Amino acid sequence: MKMAEPPLLALAGIRYHLGDQTILDGVELGIAPGERLSLVGRNGAGKSTLLKILAGEPIADSGTRFAQPGATVATLPQEPGFSGHPTVAHYVAAALADSLGPSDYRVAALLAEIKLDGAKNPAELSGGEARRAALARVLVAEPDVLLLDEPTNHLDLPTIEWLEDKLSAWKGAYVLVSHDRRFLSHLSRAVLWLDRGIVRRLDRGYAEFEGWATSILEREATERHKLDRLIERETEWAGKSIRARRTRNEGRLRQLNELRKERRQQIGPTGRATIEAGPAEQSGALAITARNISKRWAERSIVDNFSTRIFRRDRIGLIGPNGAGKTTLLHMLIGELEPDTGSVKLGANLVPVVIDQRRAALDPDKTPWEILADRNDHLLVRGRQMHVMSYLREYLFRDEQARQPVRTLSGGERNRLLLAKALAAPSNLLVLDEPTNDLDADTLDLLQEALSDYDGTVLLVSHDRDFLDRLVTSTIALEGDGTAIEYAGGYSDYVLQRGLRESPAAAPARKDKVAPVRDNAPRQRLGYKRERALAELPRTIEALQAEMSALNTALADPELYSRDARAFAARTARLATAQAELEAAETEWLELEMLREELQRSGW
Repeated sequence: MKMAEPPLLALAGIRYHLGDQTILDGVELGIAPGERLSLVGRNGAGKSTLLKILAGEPIADSGTRFAQPGATVATLPQEPGFSGHPTVAHYVAAALADSLGPSDYRVAALLAEIKLDGAKNPAELSGGEARRAALARVLVAEPDVLLLDEPTNHLDLPTIEWLEDKLSAWKGAYVLVSHDRRFLSHLSRAVLWLDRGIVRRLDRGYAEFEGWATSILEREATERHKLDRLIERETEWAGKSIRARRTRNEGRLRQLNELRKERRQQIGPTGRATIEAGPAEQSGALAITARNISKRWAERSIVDNFSTRIFRRDRIGLIGPNGAGKTTLLHMLIGELEPDTGSVKLGANLVPVVIDQRRAALDPDKTPWEILADRNDHLLVRGRQMHVMSYLREYLFRDEQARQPVRTLSGGERNRLLLAKALAAPSNLLVLDEPTNDLDADTLDLLQEALSDYDGTVLLVSHDRDFLDRLVTSTIALEGDGTAIEYAGGYSDYVLQRGLRESPAAAPARKDKVAPVRDNAPRQRLGYKRERALAELPRTIEALQAEMSALNTALADPELYSRDARAFAARTARLATAQAELEAAETEWLELEMLREELQRSGW
């Protein structure tokens, strides 16, 4: 029998307090060679603190850290520091113990792969370039363990996909903290869940996490009849209430499908405006009309001859590499930047609210209550009066945080407050430039639902593929050469319609691209496996519904728990798992049905 390998890193009994708040409460975990772990938890739960302790920072109040002799560890912090390094190449080379300096072939090769100028001053890097430089630094020495804190923040889709390829082939171990669900689903093989100070481990991929976490929370709620207020609030609100929203996925997908049908009819052939702008007396039904707009910076074409019509309740996603012109096009569409040629007409009574990449600073001495409602008790939320405490609870704030200064909030909590303020303001056009950065999964769910319910138009720049697929009705893709094309649907629909297996944008050293579909190429079909799944899934759904009905009947027996606690726990756990399987099957069936309809309409 093969013996398990000893861990490269291990923590035992780690405790850490911040003031009177317990962040880590006796954490135990180990990282074996080659492990691929995701570390998840709410903003402020202590994920970054735990990574720092794993890296060897002596900040824990108690407990021990073990590192296997000779094991190398590299950490990607959320905010890397570049001071003391005159060039990017110097900064990257500093990670090599045996470095030959900035001219080291390993440094040059990696910087070429990630498309970064090694001679550039780190102080002059954009947010995306700084993130790529920091990634190059942690990757160049090929350490035994990578600790990556939000590695996809500020990265464009091509670089995210490049990083996925890099980590898929990685021989060492890594721990990922990320808000990007698709990134975690592609790369993790086990999940570490940091919740209320303890770490639980799931030895399955991230795709299994939500159902597993929900079953734990529901089992706790059943077995603990006398929870104190803090545990009840954290469990019921932070876990169960947010995840319960996912049971609405079926309705959401159907609604999204209807909106995409409408949007598909509005998108004309590329390169010319084929649909006339609606008159102003439509009372805002037509939000934005762009006709043959173009923009150049010096000799470079940013947008060339782009046309679109955007209606009320459209959710439009803008994607493309960093520097391709997404923000420029966004500013032209909302009238903040004049196009060089063409015209933009805004609909009647358009009232925009804009959240840009910089996220305007909040007054650190004010409280969330004051930020939202000044000295009042109520604020106007989408046309109706709402108590400030009720609104803050919707954004996952605890009651005591309402009166605490903003400076006491974590970065993620500050982002929640900014979103709460923006979404409360009267508007019929929301403009969001990379709103998903630094947000945890719970807040992303909350934001997605708020935007889905919003009775206006949404323009969204994002690199989060899962978020785009869940929300947008059409996608405008900028390729970086002035080309801007609108596609019906989300990111996955864009990939399908472009005829590519992955994103068509030129990711660094990406090798799996295939040629786009030509007019004379064989037409795509749903395929045998998908056709079979489409036929079998209704039976699977029916069987799961029947099983859940039987389980609910059994659990309704008031004496079952006292008579057979083990059977009660087993059936409760199976009910949660069956619920997750049902949601997954329903979502898969809906997505396949949408794909089948799309192929039929396209003549495929």
